Amino acid sequence: MVRSVGYNELNELCRGIKKSFVHLETRDAYGTEVELPHMAKWRRGEPDDFVWLDWWLEMLRGHHAAGRTCRRARIVSEPVSDYQRWTMSHAEKFLDAGEDIRYLPRPKLAAVPLPGSGDFYVFDDELVLFLHYAGDGTNASFEITEDVPIVRTCRTAFETVWDQATPFREYRSE
Repeated sequence: MVRSVGYNELNELCRGIKKSFVHLETRDAYGTEVELPHMAKWRRGEPDDFVWLDWWLEMLRGHHAAGRTCRRARIVSEPVSDYQRWTMSHAEKFLDAGEDIRYLPRPKLAAVPLPGSGDFYVFDDELVLFLHYAGDGTNASFEITEDVPIVRTCRTAFETVWDQATPFREYRSE
């Protein structure tokens, strides 16, 4: 069974993990209301204090200190989009806080079966949260499920991407 949830439930799930979450990102650009003003600053060459990320980074530090793992795999087109270049400009903050991030160029996906929904999180190998986006990259909805075959499919897809992806500190966009 799949049911709709809101943004607050996503944050609660991220904060409440017992052992891990993995996050697969499949889009070249996103249009989140939180990020857009900060990306605009970056485009203008203005500094960002990243205070808006403090809660997330603190959460990651807490998970890392407790031995929980947080991993993110980004599937990207090359050359990378402005959005991806922007995220790469501050990805070190996430790594320093304990999240592991890897990149996989889109052409390497030929033999990787991915769930049709695109982006998702898997929490503690028990629950999947799908993130659905509109064409402009804004979030359209979230859905969760604990259906074992769906969780297994998403976890397998993530691990397949992860195994082929390059760690952020080694990744060089073509």
